[in-house]
Amino acid sequence: MKFSRFGSDDGRIVVYFHGVPGAQDECSIFDLEGKNHGLTFVCLDRFSVDPSVNGEAYYRLLATEISRIASGKQVDVVGFSIGAFIALQTIRYMANGVGNLHLVSAAAPLETGNYLEAMAGKQVFKLAKAAPALFVLLSYWQGLLAWLSTDALFRLLFASAVGEDKVLATDSEFRAGIAEVLKACFVGRARGYARDIGLYVLPWESTLAEVSVTTHIWHGADDNWSPPLMAEYLKSAIPGCISAKIFNGLSHYSCLYRAAPEICSLLGKA
Repeated sequence: MKFSRFGSDDGRIVVYFHGVPGAQDECSIFDLEGKNHGLTFVCLDRFSVDPSVNGEAYYRLLATEISRIASGKQVDVVGFSIGAFIALQTIRYMANGVGNLHLVSAAAPLETGNYLEAMAGKQVFKLAKAAPALFVLLSYWQGLLAWLSTDALFRLLFASAVGEDKVLATDSEFRAGIAEVLKACFVGRARGYARDIGLYVLPWESTLAEVSVTTHIWHGADDNWSPPLMAEYLKSAIPGCISAKIFNGLSHYSCLYRAAPEICSLLGKA
């Protein structure tokens, strides 16, 4: 499986699970701080995995690839948004292989709370739950839109931005970066995107009891993609959780930007 590296050339390995939508270049936010703290960030091209590989087989494959890349050594893990869900499932197959887990703007199991109506992507999740085949068609339409006009897709996704995400959405550098991420996510990889969403909307609350690794949660108080109540639930449900930091005024991506240097500082001292 292909992957991208950011940060130090030969530092301590940190595996980054990008969001959904998302792509490997999302991890570039950790590049400078990774260099400063001697951390090598690795991000798998997981949307390129054959769509027929699904469920537990998919998580096992990701765990195997991480072990191969790290030559069997212990790694740290950062998961963003729905990527946090994929990270939580994958580390179940990495016994003693993970040192620290950082969950940023993490999405909790939908069955554990009344979250949907407060979520910006509620229509997407409802469709994925009720009509998976139609949801796959929607994913292909998003791929077409990303190919024709990433700017139009950006405006569609960030139309409901709140808090500091609303400010970020006006920043030309952020817009350009997210545009490239969206293109990489949807063009030729729509089925991989659809697989992650399809797995996320299934019940998975019971798997959290298996997460004993030292876990840190980072969340924005104004997040309307992953409502703050999700952070509260994850803190209570993950046995290994030792901290949860909530940033006032921050939403989804703005939380990632704020948390990144703090995560690198903590990992650099670990």
